Amino acid sequence: MNHQFFFKWVMLMMSFSIQLLDGAEQFSKFPEYQKGIARSLKQAGSNRAELIKALRHAPTEQTKGMQFLIAYMPGHDCKLLKAEFLLSNVAWAYKARNTYSWAKKVPEDIFLNDILPYAALNERRDNWREDFYKRFSKHVINAKTQIEAIKAVNNAIMREVKVKYSTKRKKPDQSPYESMEQGRASCTGLSILLNSAFRAVGIPSRVVGIPMWTTKRGNHNWVEVWTTEQKRWQFTEYYPDKDGLDHGWLLGDAAKANEHSYYHSIYSSSWKSTGHHFPLVWDMHRKDVPAVNVTRRYVMLGGGIGGESACELRIQYLIGNKRMVVPVSVYQGDVKLMVGESPMPTDDVNRYFSVRVKMGQIYQIAWKDPKTGKAKRLQVTTPKDKAWLVVTLE
Repeated sequence: MNHQFFFKWVMLMMSFSIQLLDGAEQFSKFPEYQKGIARSLKQAGSNRAELIKALRHAPTEQTKGMQFLIAYMPGHDCKLLKAEFLLSNVAWAYKARNTYSWAKKVPEDIFLNDILPYAALNERRDNWREDFYKRFSKHVINAKTQIEAIKAVNNAIMREVKVKYSTKRKKPDQSPYESMEQGRASCTGLSILLNSAFRAVGIPSRVVGIPMWTTKRGNHNWVEVWTTEQKRWQFTEYYPDKDGLDHGWLLGDAAKANEHSYYHSIYSSSWKSTGHHFPLVWDMHRKDVPAVNVTRRYVMLGGGIGGESACELRIQYLIGNKRMVVPVSVYQGDVKLMVGESPMPTDDVNRYFSVRVKMGQIYQIAWKDPKTGKAKRLQVTTPKDKAWLVVTLE
């Protein structure tokens, strides 16, 4: 190899490495954020200078928050968000932390992940932080505890933002101001609003949701707050339950979630990477919102473990009035529960392909048409008050 060429190649690679780390090692006092910052700067493209400006201009006491925010920032945000937006968001988040007694008690890792971020899911990035601080600070000013502050925000939000639940909203994943402009939002939009209001006054908050209930069609999103008194996450909604945190209509359904199913699990949003993503049912191709699977807590909270009544699916296949053997599979969402065969013509009339499942939940039965070979699927809902359900496939 030509030594002169090799020397030039080495110098070029060193220069490239320095460029990548510019803004990471140069600005980060925290080694755990260096790789993330380098990644974000690389993804930023022509917006790189804005991220560097935000890193440089963050006050000393806000440096760690800014570095955390940029280290885990989604790629599309790296390309779009300006330094002014980021500096304002971080400044008002720290103002809330330094103002309210409950915010001062929040552990730093929870403050960084669940108060500081400017977004919960993939909603439009609105600069709501200062506005919401001013809107909701007057409602919590007399709160002596965090629980009182949570109740105050919950009780005031509808009056303050003038948004109601409606299926006529323009889109499910509306940002706070998109919902306020319309005066209407889905459960997702309402949860994003409530989440923003909590964070604005130093209450750790995250959006939680299930892609599909096991008991009926449809998804749902709600909110969790981390309480300093209990030192754990507790749920609430835009329309709070009169009995307070960890109470509400959703608990009975949530207790029947299935943590082994992608579609029937319950997820909480996260800013920091977790290795898992929040299923955005309005855009299932996107996987850039980190998440934690919190299904088990809801199952236990609702008494689902050991407290559910069983129901037996009894399956047969008929051609005319004659039974016929076909391979059958039973699913719940994306989880295959059982594989077997429907009974033969010579079997006792009381014999079925039986699968033990749960009352009041949705299941899918799959088989192949013996004549055409085409795959078929039937969705059934088990009864809430009977010990069995006979399903006849034809």
